[in-house]
Amino acid sequence: MRSLLSMAIIVDSHCDLAWNMLCFGRDYTRSTAETRLREKGSLAVEVNGDTLIGWPDYQRGQVAMVFATLFAAPRRLREGAWDTLVYDSAEEAHAVYRRQLDAYHELAETRSDFFRMVLSQNDLKEHLEVWGNPALPERPVGVVILMEGADGIRDADELREWHELGVRLIGLAWAGTRYSGGTKEPGPLTDEGRVLLGAMAELGFVLDLSHMDERSALEALDIYEGPVAASHVNCLALLPDFPTNRHFSDTVLRKLLERGGIIGSMPVNSFLKSGWSRKQGSRREEVTLDDFAAHLDHVCQLAGNSLHSGIGSDFDGGFGLQSVPPEVDTVADLQKVVPLLEKRGYGPTDVSNILGGNWLRLLQTVLPGTAQA
Repeated sequence: MRSLLSMAIIVDSHCDLAWNMLCFGRDYTRSTAETRLREKGSLAVEVNGDTLIGWPDYQRGQVAMVFATLFAAPRRLREGAWDTLVYDSAEEAHAVYRRQLDAYHELAETRSDFFRMVLSQNDLKEHLEVWGNPALPERPVGVVILMEGADGIRDADELREWHELGVRLIGLAWAGTRYSGGTKEPGPLTDEGRVLLGAMAELGFVLDLSHMDERSALEALDIYEGPVAASHVNCLALLPDFPTNRHFSDTVLRKLLERGGIIGSMPVNSFLKSGWSRKQGSRREEVTLDDFAAHLDHVCQLAGNSLHSGIGSDFDGGFGLQSVPPEVDTVADLQKVVPLLEKRGYGPTDVSNILGGNWLRLLQTVLPGTAQA
């Protein structure tokens, strides 16, 4: 791997850190190697695979910032009792999301050498100054809060409170929600969803279209007046016969690009090759990191430039080491996509844009001047 001084920083736009911390007790200040050793034979590995994330690995890979999620699944979609972060109602979802948000604030307050909240322009400026200082051997990872699935928002009137608590991006769907059709549960925006979008725009939230059904995503792109992005979605054009509505057609991607959105691509095998399944015995070697580079490239080709493509790994989000390309052992290996992009003709500025610059540009546009703005 190249020296740290020659590596562009990475901004990873989707990580379910709190879900793993609260479900499995994962401590992301540890290295992946230590966590794997501690979790050997555990439920965490059975359910989620071996971890791909650890703070020392963030350091080695120059992963300066992550969009860390508030995530919970509706109980109807979870089999067994292993997941304690499920809900049957808006009240229950709200409680789970608040618990996760509290976990991030506690992490940043008690382990500030490892993680820091990035809530404002001032926070971002200070954080980038730290990461730009070559004299510092180690740096905290910045955390931007993303709500994945909006069922925890009981009504639009409480959006201001969520903003004051640090949420900066909101996705309406994971599966279907009362706001929007979602993955495996297609449908349009609902009336409640349209009201929520109007209130979100007034407060400057980024709308994350990931997991939205195509009908709801297209309508949202028509009516939402605030900034838009897709934190973790791949290109349906490269996934023939994909069995669900999880990924975006070029129709949605082009419309998102017309709105200036950033699209985070995912290096997970089942989203790089249709039909790949760990449960059915597919081998890691059936997919390569160049397949991931192809999705980054596809977004750039649609856009005509490198200003809208990014990385949204979703690492540890229901999968782990067993389900990523064989070139990847930890999150640090995201840097291995650089020579693959260079082979496709991308220069240093393009690579820097894709690894993190595009997400940073979005944050420089959408974050408030101060945390309580």
